[in-house]
Amino acid sequence: MSPKWKEFLGRWLITTVAVMVAANLGLGIHYDNFTTLLVASLLLGILNAFLRPLLVVLALPLVVLTLGFFFFVINALLLYLVGALVKGFHVDSFWAAFCGALVITIVTLVLNSLTGSGGARFKIRRGTPPPGRRDDDDGPVIDV
Repeated sequence: MSPKWKEFLGRWLITTVAVMVAANLGLGIHYDNFTTLLVASLLLGILNAFLRPLLVVLALPLVVLTLGFFFFVINALLLYLVGALVKGFHVDSFWAAFCGALVITIVTLVLNSLTGSGGARFKIRRGTPPPGRRDDDDGPVIDV
């Protein structure tokens, strides 16, 4: 299996787990069977890949005005759309979609961090600074 397929399947699995967690928290998101959950998470991934960037560009003034809060509204709208398109996957209201989108975002972030997948990478280093680092007070440096 090629690395691209492994990455795709890993992301799909993480999204599926995140949607399952959101559905099992009793937030107003329900699915009839596991196959429906797989289809819904696949469609959510496809919409996030293709429709979300367009929505972000169109809503950019609102995103800037709300300091990024409108990203959550976009995520909720996409989850609500998945509930409308996939038979057997139900999202009761916009607020259920909003809360579900928050849960999905948090679970996805945690799982991506634990597995090392996704675009976010961070390292915590303690001790001496890495070689080649300049400490000559020429600019803003934040050491934690």
